[in-house]
Order: sequence, then structure tokens, then C-alpha cells
Amino acid sequence: MKDLLDGKLLLVGCGKMGGAMLEGWLSRGLDAGDVVVQDPAPPPEIVAMLAEKGVRRVDQVSGDDLGGAPAVILMAVKPQVMDDVFPSVAGFAGENTVTVSVAAGKTIQSFESLLAPSRAVIRTIPNTPAAVGRGITVCVANDHVSPTHREVATQLLSAIGEVGWVEDEGLIDVATAVSGSGPAYVFWLAECLAKAGEAAGLDKELAARLAEATVSGSGELMHRSDLPPSQLRENVTSPNGTTYAALQVLMAADGLEPLMKRAVDAAAERSRELAK
Repeated sequence: MKDLLDGKLLLVGCGKMGGAMLEGWLSRGLDAGDVVVQDPAPPPEIVAMLAEKGVRRVDQVSGDDLGGAPAVILMAVKPQVMDDVFPSVAGFAGENTVTVSVAAGKTIQSFESLLAPSRAVIRTIPNTPAAVGRGITVCVANDHVSPTHREVATQLLSAIGEVGWVEDEGLIDVATAVSGSGPAYVFWLAECLAKAGEAAGLDKELAARLAEATVSGSGELMHRSDLPPSQLRENVTSPNGTTYAALQVLMAADGLEPLMKRAVDAAAERSRELAK
């Protein structure tokens, strides 16, 4: 990653997501001198990390901080403040700059409207496991993004997990519903499993431990295995055994699959509403 950039990387916003990305870049060899952070009030642990790594932080970036048009402007601020923050940095984007957004609900057009014509924009949706380097980020590019821009974005985002691309911006809403919001569904599964164990007689603390370890362990098994989830499920399921009995409930016509479809549809529709 040391020779990845042809210019500075301007990271706007260095909270949990921005901080996780920055730590990933630096651990992969990106020179701290190639990064400028704009954030007037990052969390204390981020302030300490920036000082330790020698990364320059400013309340409001200037041309002197960047020494010319940056190679990348990466917007990692919350969606509700994006409209207040992005106009102040949009003017720094040069012909070869790519603007990358990790904010939910902000369309490519919303960035293009504030940039000079023909500027490259990539919209992405990461998810919270990025905080431990196990996230997945889905990206979509406008027509001005070059193969080099795509490679730069892929390498930068790979620092927090896997990266995938779609060609239709509308699919970002679906990705938001599946992977962006998905961790909350998994956490709720752990909560529900614990409550079911407690209701069946287990001690509350033990039920929680069993549920949390089972969900996290199963996720790690799936991550390490080359087998699809369906095969892993079948491997655990003995004919007419206990798992089989439970799956008859979960896989019934009114079971988990249609419920999950309704949940994803609801999240995707809300994502579309927020983008209007």
C-alpha cells in the first residue's frame, strides 16, 4: 500500500469507521505523511492514535495541508452532517481525484452536484464488523471512475474486510439491507436464542454465553470453511434429531426465510427513502 497513492489521502471524519480504516491503512504500510485527517473532535483514543502514528489532523483542511489536489477524498462523516461538511472540501477535488463516501443514504448525484464536472465518485456501504477487520463493503462507481480509481478504492477498503462491486446504484439499497444492517439481525438472533434458552430453564447468564458463543463461533466456522452455509447446516443436522426438529419450525412456510425477506425489503425501502 506504500506506493498506492499519487498524492495525499484526505480522510474527512475519523470516528469509529474512519479510525478503523486509518489503522488498517497504516498497518498495511501506508505512509502516515500521505494522510491528512479533517475532524474537529475525534474520540480520545483516535486522537492518541493519530499522535502516536504521526498523522496530521486539522479542524478544517486547507490547500497548504494538501499540497495540491488529493488523490482521494474519503468521506467518513455521518450522513446527517454530510451536507454541511462536504461542500467545504469538494473544491479540493482535482481531475484525478476520486471521492469515496462510506455514508449510508447519500447518492452519487448528491456528491456530483457539488463537484466540478467529470469528477470521479464512488459510493460505498460498509458494515460494523469493519471495526475488527471483518467487514464487507459494497461499492458503486460513477462514469468517471477509472480502473486505477477502482483499484485504489478496493485496496483502501480491503483494510477493513472484503470488498464487492455493483454496477447499478439501486443495488446499494439492497446491500445496505443485507450487509449494512445485517449485523443487527445477527445480534438479535443471539438475543432471541438466549431468551429461548432462559425460557426453557437455563440460567440467564449461561443462556447468554451459550447463544453468543454459538453465533460467533458459527460465524467463524463459516468464514474459515470452503463449504456453503447450506452444506454446513446439513452437516449439523442428523435425520430426525434435535436440530432437525428445530429446523422444521425455522424452515416452515411461515418460518425464518419469509420473515428475513420482509426484513430486508423493509430496510431496502427505508434506504431508498433516505436517499431522496
